[in-house]
Amino acid sequence: MQPTDPKTMIRVAREAGGEAHVEPLNLGERVRELRRSLGWTLEEAAKRAGLARSTLSKIENGQMSPTYAALKKLAGGLSISVPQLFTPPSKAQINGRMAVTKAGEGQAQATVTYEHELLAGSLSKKQMLPYRATIRARSFDEFAGWVRHDGEEFLLVLTGVVRLYTEFYEPVDLRRGDSAYYDAAMGHNVVSLSDEDATILWVTSLV
Repeated sequence: MQPTDPKTMIRVAREAGGEAHVEPLNLGERVRELRRSLGWTLEEAAKRAGLARSTLSKIENGQMSPTYAALKKLAGGLSISVPQLFTPPSKAQINGRMAVTKAGEGQAQATVTYEHELLAGSLSKKQMLPYRATIRARSFDEFAGWVRHDGEEFLLVLTGVVRLYTEFYEPVDLRRGDSAYYDAAMGHNVVSLSDEDATILWVTSLV
């Protein structure tokens, strides 16, 4: 069999007999990239996909055009869909963004119950909102109802002991090193159980 041109249009035969047209893409390089991102050897990936090692090697090296059945096995072994085999990463380039916030230099945002120190404040259009919070509240009654907002949230206790109240779960006490991850649209509040104000790292997703 003559080697296929890895830059030519790849036509994927559907099970119904038609064809799905995709943009030119080096399938072999894409498969190799996916395999290596998982830390798998050629042998391991072939075994997971139910393909012969030689078959996978030929696919990666552009020496054969796989059948739709082989593509299904390959996608299944990689835990992705067939179209994802032909979809390059959405971010082809590293943008290199970085922000360093020294201790105590975050943007202060005080409320009655919390004192927030926004971290990485110099970065715009972030997909996460990290901040260090000092928990002043000692009772749920100090809040004017539940706190709710879009996204998901992660908290890690830095000092002290806190009690996390959530709308659909029993309150849970968390100590230094304990963490919680939850749906931020679910009502939630945090109070300090310590003599001193507790501190936590809070990270909220913005997408």
